[in-house]
Amino acid sequence: TKFKMPENFKSLTDKQVVGPSTEDLTESDFPVQSFKPKVQMPFKRLPGQNPRKVEVERKRRLYLTFDIAELLASKGIDSNQLMPRHYDPENMPPIEETKDSVFPIYLPLQVFDNDEFDCRTPEEWISLGLEPGCSDRKPVPGKALLPTDDVLGHEDPKSQELIYEWIDVGVLDYDKETDLYLVHKTDKKGLVRDEEGRPILNGGITPQG
Repeated sequence: TKFKMPENFKSLTDKQVVGPSTEDLTESDFPVQSFKPKVQMPFKRLPGQNPRKVEVERKRRLYLTFDIAELLASKGIDSNQLMPRHYDPENMPPIEETKDSVFPIYLPLQVFDNDEFDCRTPEEWISLGLEPGCSDRKPVPGKALLPTDDVLGHEDPKSQELIYEWIDVGVLDYDKETDLYLVHKTDKKGLVRDEEGRPILNGGITPQG
């Protein structure tokens, strides 16, 4: 009986907390490597230079301090105004409120998209969800400009009543033909789960289809 493990072995070990630990106990549906930035540095460094791992960790912490909504607001850009809306001639704001802009925003952001300085291709971003030794592809963390109202946002994305905000999402898949990403909003715990509470893997495609 000495070598027989009790059935509640895991619960017994969880109760044996001696003190504080550096282990990351937060639950996440994102792979660890999906948070690591891409660094253009050689793996072998000369004496006196910072190791590659140090530079990666420093950039990771630096990027975590950035918030795209705050960066845009500092340049005087309202994120809610980035999405084109239906033209309503009866409710045209006066020139004083539009800052000398007579015409409303009508061009989508895709027109101004430029990927010349992107550090990764879309396929490389999606591949960050693959963990070594695992065949399932997990979602990749990101932020997307989405409407706060999901129902009206699907019915009419250009409605004047919608409010658009930068929301934490999990990137599930990428369509090369349309150049669009498939994203899923995270829940209150920062997890990417389906209606039944299961993690969404492989872009939401199940063995049944």
